[in-house]
Amino acid sequence: MSDPTDLAIDACLAGDQRCWASLVKRYEKDVARQMWRFSRDRVVWEELIQDVFVELFYSLPRYRRTEVPFEHWLRRIATRVGYRHWKRQGRGKSVELRDQWESKSAGPVETLEASDAARLLHELLLKLPAADRLVLTLMYFEECDTRQIAERTGWNRAMVKMRLVRARRKLRVIAEASEFPQHFGSLVNGNPAMD
Repeated sequence: MSDPTDLAIDACLAGDQRCWASLVKRYEKDVARQMWRFSRDRVVWEELIQDVFVELFYSLPRYRRTEVPFEHWLRRIATRVGYRHWKRQGRGKSVELRDQWESKSAGPVETLEASDAARLLHELLLKLPAADRLVLTLMYFEECDTRQIAERTGWNRAMVKMRLVRARRKLRVIAEASEFPQHFGSLVNGNPAMD
């Protein structure tokens, strides 16, 4: 019995628009969740989701199902789209994060709700270069190991490990300057398994 995704891909390649729509619908939530890590601006987020599916559409003839599962291949495409967005965007503006978050929350930053803390962390990550943001996002939010990060980015594992060490160091400096290192545990100070 054939895999439904493989059948849908074959039909898409044959020009079946209904199958393309069903393929998009099947993976839209996963892509949306992944792209939320690259932008918290709803308009940009929706554009990134669309960009992933446009790139998928044009890349579909090159997909080799015997080499990699479709979901992994789609995540690679989404990672590339998000990374390109970050590279075009550059680093985030320098702002006083403590003042920004204390004014938006009901109390001091130490008592932030999880969603506010996630937004704060996103703001801190925006202060890093795109490559550093990417490697930290894949390690800590996508829960990828160094092998998976290397596969998604096209970097070798030694480069991934080096980027992780340097990115955490840079983020620690930014967090300390913002007086937030205690909120981000292993992301700033930890040493996760590098395998």
